[in-house]
Amino acid sequence: MSTAWVSGPDERRDAEVTAGRRPRVTVLSGFSPRATTAATEVLLAADRDLVVVRHDLSALLEGRLHRFVCTADEVLESESIELVHGCVSCSLREDVLPTLVRLARTRPASDQLLVLPEVVEPEHIASACVGCVVDGRPVLDWVRLGTFAAAIDGETFLADLTCDDDLGDRGRKTADDDDRAVAGVILRQLEFSDVVLVAPAQTPDVRLPSLVTALAPWAELRPVQEAAAILHRPDRDLDLPSAALRGLEGLPAAADGTMVFAARRPFHPGRFDAVLPRLIERTVRGRGHLWLASQPDTVVAYESHGCGVSMGAAGLWLVSAEPSDWDDVSPNRRTAASLGWDDYFGDRGIELVFVDLDGDRTDLRGLLTECLLTDAELALGEDGWTAFPDPFAGCF
Repeated sequence: MSTAWVSGPDERRDAEVTAGRRPRVTVLSGFSPRATTAATEVLLAADRDLVVVRHDLSALLEGRLHRFVCTADEVLESESIELVHGCVSCSLREDVLPTLVRLARTRPASDQLLVLPEVVEPEHIASACVGCVVDGRPVLDWVRLGTFAAAIDGETFLADLTCDDDLGDRGRKTADDDDRAVAGVILRQLEFSDVVLVAPAQTPDVRLPSLVTALAPWAELRPVQEAAAILHRPDRDLDLPSAALRGLEGLPAAADGTMVFAARRPFHPGRFDAVLPRLIERTVRGRGHLWLASQPDTVVAYESHGCGVSMGAAGLWLVSAEPSDWDDVSPNRRTAASLGWDDYFGDRGIELVFVDLDGDRTDLRGLLTECLLTDAELALGEDGWTAFPDPFAGCF
C-alpha cells in the first residue's frame, strides 16, 4: 500500500524541473553522532551545494521532531514537527519523503544528503522510497537513491556491538514498545550499507577492519576522511535482498573471518531451539536462512546477535510453491534454486553465516550438526517431521 502527500500550488509550478535530472540522495546512517557529524562535514566540504536533511529526536518525549536543512553556506529550513499519531517512523516517513521531493523540485541541480537519526535503520527509508507516492508520482520519479553509507566510531564500535544494552538503556527509545538492542540497530545499519566510514580512535583496535569486513563483506571500508568518495559511486541497487537472504539468492554472504554452516537436511526444531542460547553467547552475529523439519514448506530467515535471536518467514521454498509462483521471485532466486536443486529436497536447505571474535568454531559447528535430522528421523518423511514437538509452531 502506498501513501500519498499533496504539496502546495507554489511547488506544483516547478514540477517540470525534475523532467531532465533527478537529484541523487545519499543516505548516511550511524549510531554514533560523532561519526555521522564527521562524515557530514567532509561531504559538505567536498560539495558546497549539497543539501543536507537531518532530523533531531531530542524533543521526542515532548511529541516533536526537528527538521534541519542546510548547505555548506546557508540554513534553508529549521522547523519543529509534531509526531504523527505518536509514531516516530510514521512522522519521519511523512516528513522525509515530501522534503526530499520538495528540495528536488526547488533545487534540481543540488544533490542531497539524508542523515538519519542514530536509531533509524536505513532499510526502512529505502522501502518507503520504493513504495510511496508524493504528488501523484512515485518518490523515485523525483529523486534517485545513491550510496547508503554507515558511519561508525572507531572509539566505541566494538563496545557497542558487544554490549547487552537496549535503546532504553541509552535513553534512545522511540516508543514505549521500542525494545531494540543497540547492537541490533548498529548491525542492521552496517549490513545495509554500500560503504562503511570509520571515524578514527585514539587507540585503534586492530580487530575492527576485519570484523567490519566479516559483518558486511559487500561494503567498501573507508576512513571517514575519504567520505567524499561515496558521492561518486553507482546508485543503490534496490533489488538487493536483505543480508539474511543473500545466500538464498545465490549472492556472496560470507567473507574471511566468518563461519558458514550449510546443510541439505533440515534442523530438528527442538534440538535447534535448545542450542540457540549457546549460538548467541558464542557469536557477534549470525544470519542466513534455514529449514525446520516441522515446517517443511517455509523458508525461515535467521538473525542473531549478543542480545537475542530474530526468526521469521521468508516465503515458501520453491519446491513447495505452485509453478506460477516462480514468476514472483527474483531471477537470482530462480537461478540459485535451479543450480542447487536436489531430486528429493528441491531447493530446501540451510545456509547460516556466523561472525565471532575469538575464531574458535569447532564446537559451534558441532552444535549445529547435532541439530540436523538423523538418518532415522529423515526416513520418517514429512508426515513424521511435522509430528515433532515444535517450539516454533505459530511463530511464522
